[in-house]
Amino acid sequence: MSTERIVVDPVTRIEGHLRIEAEADEHGNITHASSSGTMVRGIETILTGRDPRDAWAFAQRICGVCTLVHGIASVRSVEDALDYPIPPNAQLIRNLMIGAQYVHDHVMHFYHLHALDWVDVVSALKADPRATSELAQSLSSYPRSSPGHFADVQKRVKEFVESGQLGIFANGYWGHPAYKLPPEANLMALAHYLDALAWQRDVAKLHAIFGGKNPHPNFLVGGAPSAISTGGDGSRGGTAINDVGLAQVRDIIGQMRSFVDQVYLPDTLAIAGFYKDWFRRGEGTGNFLTYGDFPEQGLDDPATYLVPAGVILDRDLSRIHPMDLNDPEQIQEFVSHSWYDYSTGKDSGLHPYQGETKLNYTGPKPPYQHLDVEASYSWLKSPRWRGKPMEVGPLARVLMMYANGHEPTRELAGYALKTLDLPLEALFSTMGRTAARTLESKIVADQMMTWYDNLMANIRAGDLRTHNHDLWDPSTWHREHKVRKGVGYMEAPRGALAHWSVIENGKLSNYQAVVPSTWNAGPRDAQGQFGPYEAALMDNHQLHDTHQPLEILRTIHSFDPCLACAVHMVDKDGKELVRVKVR
Repeated sequence: MSTERIVVDPVTRIEGHLRIEAEADEHGNITHASSSGTMVRGIETILTGRDPRDAWAFAQRICGVCTLVHGIASVRSVEDALDYPIPPNAQLIRNLMIGAQYVHDHVMHFYHLHALDWVDVVSALKADPRATSELAQSLSSYPRSSPGHFADVQKRVKEFVESGQLGIFANGYWGHPAYKLPPEANLMALAHYLDALAWQRDVAKLHAIFGGKNPHPNFLVGGAPSAISTGGDGSRGGTAINDVGLAQVRDIIGQMRSFVDQVYLPDTLAIAGFYKDWFRRGEGTGNFLTYGDFPEQGLDDPATYLVPAGVILDRDLSRIHPMDLNDPEQIQEFVSHSWYDYSTGKDSGLHPYQGETKLNYTGPKPPYQHLDVEASYSWLKSPRWRGKPMEVGPLARVLMMYANGHEPTRELAGYALKTLDLPLEALFSTMGRTAARTLESKIVADQMMTWYDNLMANIRAGDLRTHNHDLWDPSTWHREHKVRKGVGYMEAPRGALAHWSVIENGKLSNYQAVVPSTWNAGPRDAQGQFGPYEAALMDNHQLHDTHQPLEILRTIHSFDPCLACAVHMVDKDGKELVRVKVR
């Protein structure tokens, strides 16, 4: 049987550098896939020796797309190491900031990174704006659905095409036979693509209100950096958050909910209805992991988490396996096929508290045609739970909430599956992963108003505390233990994220971050087990044209890759590119 090696490098419309090498038989069926992160991350070595209270500011710069999630994981890690509780208001503020990141990130991913795998931009030129308006109004009450609006969008796209430069829509496989939407649906989705660009500017303001700016809002070990003022407009000694800012937060939550209800959810169901065959491919490993997040009463009360923690194995939603992030037998990272070395050997696994970041590039010298995928082939490590590869992300969370009996999740998933006339098992797929991200957005956006109401109730009752100062003095850190260890975990939009920190003599002696795209995009391990990206591509994927591998992009984008979180860049010789000194 003859095979063909297909290389997609870089995988576009993601953050960071990802390379996919796949083998296809003479019928175009993918028989083998390898996922390679082609940049190296060194954030752990940068943090060693630093004050743990400063770690979040460095760690947060791992990525500029998920902006705040590494800051949250970092401060939680240090707070766990120091047994440092935070006030209820700080927890609610963090929930609101993380929730806003979810909805912002998921909408941006759907329209600007993933929708163009399903929406043919050039086909929109053939659409009838009046018929497009009728289609849009049949789906929701979104006000920007007039024939004139769609005619204006069509005119803008026509000018792009006739100029010979598609601009932001360049380099697509337009006209590929795998595109199935009628012209009117393509025009509608394209208009909403442009609407989402304007919408996201207002949504990002929530981070600026609570954290001073976006991207990379400010955080603080021990709580939130934003003091609460009851001085009305803040003119009489008011500080960061006053009545005006809190009213803006309420309005922003309303904007998020409206866009999800009127645009994002209807568009997802409409598009998915034309691609129901994609609910039968791209499953991956069948194993799912969540760390849990969005506590009502604090991280030490998992019973109040919106997203429960646990592990699902082999699609079995009837049994949730417990998880302990401090257990060295449960969470390990392997480097058998990664460009790293371990002092214990390349086939051994290390828990992040003992994690090592020893670079050892053994791949081909650039430029090269192919990687040696039988040897080391990625700068990503291979995380495992009890030796098993796990998928993390929106699908894992929706399945975990569903399995735990969360009623809003069950109702929403039931509505979506009934609309599409599909069984629950359809979620284990490329399109199921995409749909789960949309369902999760509505669940989180709706829950944000509850967190907001709880915060306002605390403020009205006179509780204005947002920070706990009791352990800010490093001399108090080691009264009982010379070495303090902690793990800060959260559910980032792309999946389970955790930072492990070890503190000795007031400084970080080790710091390890295991990020969602490492769980999903990591290479094979010593047992030959494929990572979720690789396994998903090998599940019922037939390429129509190996020179235009649209099918590969659809499944990889369904995970919402963020390789910047998993890797960072040095030059080709491994030399330092820039050094920044801070006092």
